Amino acid sequence: MIDGAPPTTGHLHTYRTQGHLVLEFHGEIDVNAALDMAPALDAHTTHPALSVIIDLSQIEFFDCSGLRLLCRARRRILDHSGELQLVCDHPLTLHILRVTGLFPGFDPVASLKEALDRSGNVEQAG
Repeated sequence: MIDGAPPTTGHLHTYRTQGHLVLEFHGEIDVNAALDMAPALDAHTTHPALSVIIDLSQIEFFDCSGLRLLCRARRRILDHSGELQLVCDHPLTLHILRVTGLFPGFDPVASLKEALDRSGNVEQAG
């Protein structure tokens, strides 16, 4: 458990690495999974100036319930002056992000390593 947040679920694992909180989604992210994940996801996205990486590399299915979770997490993180990166290489999920117009707001990368490298480059440039 991180920062007194609800325990992770079968669909959401959390851990810290290199100064980032990683929220790793697992399995089929549908309405039932979203209901299960929402309390923990909300608890993890309320801290100020948090650097979060949402990792979708372990998902098998992702529907509009998953999009709602992503949008809610993004809004909460940015409202608290945090930063969010999205890891996603699943072609169908990337397609969903594009057709809904959400792709630019998330600017996904293909791997956790790429997200961590990008963050290091941003920190060095700043």
